[in-house]
Amino acid sequence: MSPTPTAASPTAGASTSATAGSTLSARLDAARPYALSLFRVVVGLLFACHGAASLFGILGGAAGSNGGTIPAGTWPGWYAAVIQLVAGVLVLLGAGTRSAAFIASGSMAYAYFDVHQSMALWPIQNGGEASAMFAWAFLLLVFTGPGALSVDRFLGRGKRN
Repeated sequence: MSPTPTAASPTAGASTSATAGSTLSARLDAARPYALSLFRVVVGLLFACHGAASLFGILGGAAGSNGGTIPAGTWPGWYAAVIQLVAGVLVLLGAGTRSAAFIASGSMAYAYFDVHQSMALWPIQNGGEASAMFAWAFLLLVFTGPGALSVDRFLGRGKRN
């Protein structure tokens, strides 16, 4: 006759822990589409703020301008700011998320390699941390979509993630 596991046995503790882990994983998996929506909203808002600051001089203005704006039509700053504002708002709302995120990711990759990479190898050394993080965050949204809460989903154009 084999002994039955008791509460003090390692086998019983492991199964209880595995059950608790499975329950936590199941709850986290159920919340994933909503967490993705929150991630999308925050990233879109931060990106749109960069564009608004550069175009309208709000929130401290364009970087290095002492509260000013980027002159209209200047390459690449003004065009980047337009992309930041428009793509940021679209991503924030979840309207055309994948397309807007693709364009935003590309613009941030361009910013990193054109502006920052020539100064030093690592983002921490060349001031390109924001560009690198935005590029990868938007690339993630290209593949994941907008999440459960978005304008596209509300209008029936997006599938639930």
